[in-house]
Amino acid sequence: MIKYLLRRLLGWVLMIVLATNITYFLAWLYLDPENNYVGRRPPLSPEQIDALLVPRNLSESVPLIERWWTWFSSILFRWDWGVGPTGESVNEQVAYRVWISAELVLGATIITTILGIALGVYTASRQYKLADRIGQGSSIITMNIPTVVAGFALVLLAINFNSAVGTTVFYVTGSSSQGVEGFFPVLIDVLQHLTLPTLGLVLTGYASIHFLQRSLLLDNIKADYVRTARAKGLTKQQAIRKHALRTSLIPVTTQVAFTIPAVFTGAVLTETIFNWNGMGRYFIQTLNNNDIHGVVAVAAFGALMTAIGAILADVAVVVLDPRVRVS
Repeated sequence: MIKYLLRRLLGWVLMIVLATNITYFLAWLYLDPENNYVGRRPPLSPEQIDALLVPRNLSESVPLIERWWTWFSSILFRWDWGVGPTGESVNEQVAYRVWISAELVLGATIITTILGIALGVYTASRQYKLADRIGQGSSIITMNIPTVVAGFALVLLAINFNSAVGTTVFYVTGSSSQGVEGFFPVLIDVLQHLTLPTLGLVLTGYASIHFLQRSLLLDNIKADYVRTARAKGLTKQQAIRKHALRTSLIPVTTQVAFTIPAVFTGAVLTETIFNWNGMGRYFIQTLNNNDIHGVVAVAAFGALMTAIGAILADVAVVVLDPRVRVS
């Protein structure tokens, strides 16, 4: 098991390095840092712009291969991902925004997964009954609600609720308040900021897991090994819990593991609506600002999250499937 995971880890490290370097060259094909200085008043001369970009390793007057080696060697020897066109450190931006996104994404992913799996098991064990139809109907509705609509609806509901109770229970913008000190005050403040964006991600994300879990469980309920278990005296719920559920969880856990990187860098609308300065908003900002080093850092982070998701999926399969453990 350990040797297998080490081989997988080495393969993913090589893939991350390759993908990151390819992204660096592609970024230079489509982004131009000099555009950040166009239209300034008073205007800057090409020589002045070049004098600003050369120290930041963003000037096209320097050969591309030399720019690449300066960037790559800085990462290898100092773990320095460079600076943006206006001088901000990419390391500082990513280090700050990763934890903000982690607060939102990890909690939302856990709640979405538990809710989707639980609802899938509940509706599959009551196929075509009233509970199943209500569960499917509500999931179809929430799955088709645009993220923007869900976000703004939650904001309006929170504002009206705060007005009704006469105090601020839910914050609709930002990830934290300034000047809050102490463990419990900070914890409460974080929860007040975290509730609405988490609900937004859960509301628009649980349905896909629900339908996948329901479909897989229905297939496994009809399998021969489940029928054999029931013939030996197990009830339907016992057969589902002890036999069918374990098998049907394997594809679900794999899907969840691979959605983590997408949620980290893809929660752009949610972060924008609730004014969270996470990785999603940073990715859009780096594109708009022609920030080559920032774009490549976000791409590398996405590749790292994909690798972590793949390893977690492998571990989940090994835990859930005894045949894989034996092999």
